Amino acid sequence: MNTLIKLEITRTLRNKKFMFFSVIYPAALYLMIAGGASATEKVGNTGLTLPLIMMVSMASFGAITAVLVGNSEKIAKEREKGWVRQLRLTSLPGRGYVTAKVASAAVVSLPSILAVFAVAAIVKDVRFDAAWQWLALTAVIWAGSIVFAALGVAVGYLATGDAVRPITFIIYFGLSMLGGLWMPTAVFPQWLQDIAEWVPTHAYAALGQAIEQGGAPHLKDVAIMVAYLALFGGAAAWLYRKDTHKA
Repeated sequence: MNTLIKLEITRTLRNKKFMFFSVIYPAALYLMIAGGASATEKVGNTGLTLPLIMMVSMASFGAITAVLVGNSEKIAKEREKGWVRQLRLTSLPGRGYVTAKVASAAVVSLPSILAVFAVAAIVKDVRFDAAWQWLALTAVIWAGSIVFAALGVAVGYLATGDAVRPITFIIYFGLSMLGGLWMPTAVFPQWLQDIAEWVPTHAYAALGQAIEQGGAPHLKDVAIMVAYLALFGGAAAWLYRKDTHKA
């Protein structure tokens, strides 16, 4: 399993196009959205400025790009080419294949998070009262990406090689917009805000925003993330077993 993990990490790092979209793209979007924003004006009742809100949003967006888009397309194409079937003939357990996919995605998701943080600190002079907030933000966003890694595995086993990209991007952009990663949900109509509260991307960003405010993540947001992890993980496991029996 360790050999496969190293192989997956190497393949991921060599994919320059994927590295651009998962690492550089979110940081560039942060500059476009928050570059000219006020560093003192608060957004709605959040108590946070736009540069602070978008720092967490774009770091989360970058992590989702790495684990969702990367996993789903790789798995679907490898199934189509017979690579997954070949691995089943080895002693590698099914969980080893999934672990390798998650590990390779995590290697890229961490740099994407740090890149957004670096741009926010350098360009918008984002600072916190305590150093633990930077560490906690990094840990929470990185750990929370596992939820979307599970979704990526499920989509990869659900869709064919030709259909996986449009399906993934519909989910990817839909969750990003509705969850408030591109613009604060405070600017949404009230009825849309009520829906957004139950979307995993909204809870994901809310974890980081709570830390920015100097507190701990809210129990509701943690519970939502855990529930979605169980849902996506269960779906991925069921689809994997179904694909195995089909093979």
